[in-house]
Amino acid sequence: MKSVSCLSSSVRAACHHTSACSLLNPSLVRSGGRCPNVPGRGVVVQQPRVTGVRPYHRMNSAPVPSPVSLRGHDVHQVVRRTPPAAGPHLSPYRPHIKQQDSAAAGVSIQSLFEGDVIPELCSRLADSPSKDRAEGLATLLGACAEFGLGAQSPVVQRLTQECLLLLCKGDIGVAQLCHLGEVAHKLEGSKSAVVTEVLNSMAAAVEEDAASPDEAVRVYALLALCYDPTSQRQTFLLSTLHRHTQRLVHRLKASQVSEVLQALLKLQQRQNISLVLRLIHRASQLFSVFSDDEIIKVLSALMILGQHHAELLAAMEKHLPGRLGECDPELISTVMEYCLQMRCRSEPIFEAVAENFVRHAERHTTLQIAKQTVAMGRLNYLPQCSSQMFQKLESILSTRFSQFQPRSLIEVLHACIHLERFPLNYTSQVFNPYFLQRLQAQGDPLDRKALAQLTQLHLSTSLECKHYCGPKLPPFLHVNKFSSMDQAFETPMNGLMYKLIKGPLIRLLGGKFYSTTIITPSGYTIDVEICLDEDGYVLPLPQWDRTDRRMALCLDGKAHFCSNTQHLLGKEATKRRHLRRMGYEVVQIPHFELEKLRTQKEQIQYLQNKIFPTIFKFNR
Repeated sequence: MKSVSCLSSSVRAACHHTSACSLLNPSLVRSGGRCPNVPGRGVVVQQPRVTGVRPYHRMNSAPVPSPVSLRGHDVHQVVRRTPPAAGPHLSPYRPHIKQQDSAAAGVSIQSLFEGDVIPELCSRLADSPSKDRAEGLATLLGACAEFGLGAQSPVVQRLTQECLLLLCKGDIGVAQLCHLGEVAHKLEGSKSAVVTEVLNSMAAAVEEDAASPDEAVRVYALLALCYDPTSQRQTFLLSTLHRHTQRLVHRLKASQVSEVLQALLKLQQRQNISLVLRLIHRASQLFSVFSDDEIIKVLSALMILGQHHAELLAAMEKHLPGRLGECDPELISTVMEYCLQMRCRSEPIFEAVAENFVRHAERHTTLQIAKQTVAMGRLNYLPQCSSQMFQKLESILSTRFSQFQPRSLIEVLHACIHLERFPLNYTSQVFNPYFLQRLQAQGDPLDRKALAQLTQLHLSTSLECKHYCGPKLPPFLHVNKFSSMDQAFETPMNGLMYKLIKGPLIRLLGGKFYSTTIITPSGYTIDVEICLDEDGYVLPLPQWDRTDRRMALCLDGKAHFCSNTQHLLGKEATKRRHLRRMGYEVVQIPHFELEKLRTQKEQIQYLQNKIFPTIFKFNR
């Protein structure tokens, strides 16, 4: 008996041959000759026939040449008259071709399937092992889908019944189950009865550790297509698959790691942290062999899944700088976007990105340029080639200003002020009434984030660029405060840090001579504010009307810093610069200093060393 591969190849050959024959002549699909390579009683078709020798086109009425005898010679020489050159030449072996539309070709293919081919193949598969039979039925269903037969076709319904009967018996391999599920989903969608039975049968096979890495990836891909979270069996299958994949994650290839992460993303499996961390570990080991597209998929998935590990950053720092010059620009912007979301401030990566920007910025889209600039600004990283980088950025803005989407342009300019770079030429254009109208004309009204960015740009020009005389942001567009749910402009006070310093601070000042969470006229929120009179004495709250100087204590928790360094985020650095320009004496109390203090006495001494030198400075 033929193998499954022979049977499936025979069906495909018959399909292709019938399609070709039907395109030549619709009358060819009839009795008169068997279609080759079809086992058993295949559909009979008539082979293409030569329609006869036709030396010249019918429009050419020249007679057929005849031999001419040349007198005067012993040997007769045959000479043929040359036909007129204007007549088109047709090969004597070319059959007459009549074009047929795709619908008629589909009918011919369907007639092939609706003959005795499918029953014959099904009967031949009946005595095969379950795995071979499942593979054969999946191949036949795949051929039906490939040649346009719908789910309501009698042939497809016959094969579907065969599949359901086979699935009830069990003992089918994971690869064959995946193949059946994939073609059934292609034919009928996720509501297919075959798909449901395949997923129900899959859990047992996976639970027995019978799935290879390739098969596990295929199961994830199938679940990503048709997973129903309300189904207890499918939920159990997914949970079993997670555990199984954790055990074989060390065997996954680079492409398989990216595919599994993409599947977890589609399945919304953010809670499966253990598996994601194992995949990150494996991705770190394979990072050097990832393609650009695979790195983009891995980092994009991790951004949404919200997971990061220092081991992956180390692998990125080792392998990325050397390939940025030749890689897809989309990879660079994805890497920077990932670093921004994970708050990873990486000198090797950022320096390589900046150098690449100086050399190849013209290759990048405006959105890619914006992502790279925004990441550096918000992570407060000024590269060594910053002068060349900002010259290039200014050149890009000059030549491609109109190509930037208004909101992307605001993002770029706002990122620049975090690095104390003030693109005043373009700030004046942003504050221009025409640009503001264009920004509002994008559809939705101006969102609060865009207004807050414009307000902070306005503050920078007012506080840090005294020589700027261009347009200003209209007052009715200013935001009243920068605090927001997304913490885009300032991070709320760390409650745990405040509890640590509350007692020592009261003992140090001799009472609760301070206030918390004060909103300044400019919109910034101060964690702890202390007021002093003109002689430098701390004022109690009822006497704050006599305030001569103000002190702002910034309780900097972990969220105020980059995740892998002790550098303040760009938004926090900008806030402190602006507070100083507004006359506040800023005292920073970072978490990594406060956490070292074990006793209240140490905390009091620490606060005294931070606060009183500032007070003494006021009295000088």
